[in-house]
Amino acid sequence: MIEAMLFIWGDPLSAKNIADALNLPTEYIRKCVLELKRDLETEDRGIQIIEINNNFQMCTNSRHFEAIQALCTPAQNKGLTQAALEVLAIIAYKQPITRHEIEAIRGVKSDKAINTLIEKGLIIENGRLEKTGRPILYGTTDNFLKSFGLSSLKELPEVSEFDKLDFQEIMTPETEA
Repeated sequence: MIEAMLFIWGDPLSAKNIADALNLPTEYIRKCVLELKRDLETEDRGIQIIEINNNFQMCTNSRHFEAIQALCTPAQNKGLTQAALEVLAIIAYKQPITRHEIEAIRGVKSDKAINTLIEKGLIIENGRLEKTGRPILYGTTDNFLKSFGLSSLKELPEVSEFDKLDFQEIMTPETEA
């Protein structure tokens, strides 16, 4: 039943929602989902269960990306510009944060990048700051976590680790898709 629920739901689903629907204890459902997740991994299946902010979602196994890509003709999906990536990184590490604070860090206007990130569902308006003008606060979404293969913001690498990375190697055409 849990497998069918995760399959049909599509979006992340909490153990509590599953437990309520089945009239079973939440901890029991969580244990069952984690067991199903392990079984799918052990059996090297084409699907997997991922955890996003204590919610679970069934999705394809990323190891099969090339085969799935060959089967599907993807819609024209432009990647993020350098500016959008910069803004997204700032928001991910500093959230909640205002547009003004983002622009102070970057040194340039960021309206277009913020709008792009909102349209792509990677950030949301996360309330307003209690000061003059009540500026909008921005934060990342569960879609951001899913897009970057993270279960929670705690999995973001430490900023000090970025000095060690070779960004030319990371930004190859295969990974930009």
